[in-house]
Amino acid sequence: MDDVDRALIAELQRDATQAYAVLGKAVGLSAGAAHDRVRKLRERGVIRRTTVDADPAALGRGVLAFVMVDSSAWMGDSAESFAAIPEIQEAHIIAGAASVLVKVRTATTEQLQEVLRRLYAIEGVSGTQATVALETFFERPVCAG
Repeated sequence: MDDVDRALIAELQRDATQAYAVLGKAVGLSAGAAHDRVRKLRERGVIRRTTVDADPAALGRGVLAFVMVDSSAWMGDSAESFAAIPEIQEAHIIAGAASVLVKVRTATTEQLQEVLRRLYAIEGVSGTQATVALETFFERPVCAG
């Protein structure tokens, strides 16, 4: 990746709906060259997907919790079990006191409690520690710079 690729990614993260002509102009390329670069970044897996950043509260998912999942076994083979719980936005194998860290969004704390029950149903899960976020100062995408 060079500086132009990084600038393209930063522009796309700011607004992925830009026309290639606008995108190219912003980074000093023609529309065709910008399109070709973006295509290559997708093919190499640098750009994994294009998505919409929606307001979770407006979608009825205003409760944000981070849950540390304790286990009695290696959880590295349990990705599908975690992915089967739609309220889980992210799941990470971690080092430390817990085995997995999950990011959960629900409408209510009662729904969060139900997610915790479903986590306990995953083979090997022996405990959870949930932390509810009261306010989010900011969230940012991974910076290409």
